[in-house]
Amino acid sequence: MVNLIPSPEAVMQILQKTSAYRCGHFVSRRGRHSSHYFKVPMAFHFSDNARILAVGLSRKFRMDTITASHLPRIAVVSPSADGIPVAFSMRDALGGEQIYWATRENGRRQFPEYIKNFDINPCIVVDDIVRSGSSLRETYELLTNLGAKVVGFSAIIKFETAPKEIEGIEIKSLVEFDSPIYDSLEEWQAAETSDAPAELIAEF
Repeated sequence: MVNLIPSPEAVMQILQKTSAYRCGHFVSRRGRHSSHYFKVPMAFHFSDNARILAVGLSRKFRMDTITASHLPRIAVVSPSADGIPVAFSMRDALGGEQIYWATRENGRRQFPEYIKNFDINPCIVVDDIVRSGSSLRETYELLTNLGAKVVGFSAIIKFETAPKEIEGIEIKSLVEFDSPIYDSLEEWQAAETSDAPAELIAEF
């Protein structure tokens, strides 16, 4: 049987090739420092990459008896703008019936008002990366407040700082990654042996 789930090494190769993953010295607008930066949507500009990544992640749900039992009557939900390309590709890979995404306005995550008019299918919440799990948890709370049932969580990259599960539901991913973030330049310099020039980014 062909293994449709790419190895973590194969996933990282795709991300590196498309500059969706870079090494260097990155500084967020809040002044935090890291040697690693992900912009996963860049890999999804290419249909072959989108198919490989989405099919691989979707297989993890097809092998899960609980989520598989809801297919194809599921909704794929993105908590963020960067998760939208992943969510659309996952919806296609799973043959899901619905797709929704949240937005942030004035620092608050929310869905459009019209979503209340829909009968929302059981949901799989899909993001590009998960570092603390806060975006997945906030989306879970929004969906449950709307009366929807969440049956799965996933991301292409799950950092080691992320929880293993939320509300008893495992967070599935293709890669688990360790990427320390430092609060100051001095901390970064003490921990990392690099003289790469600093590059300003929005956030990690």
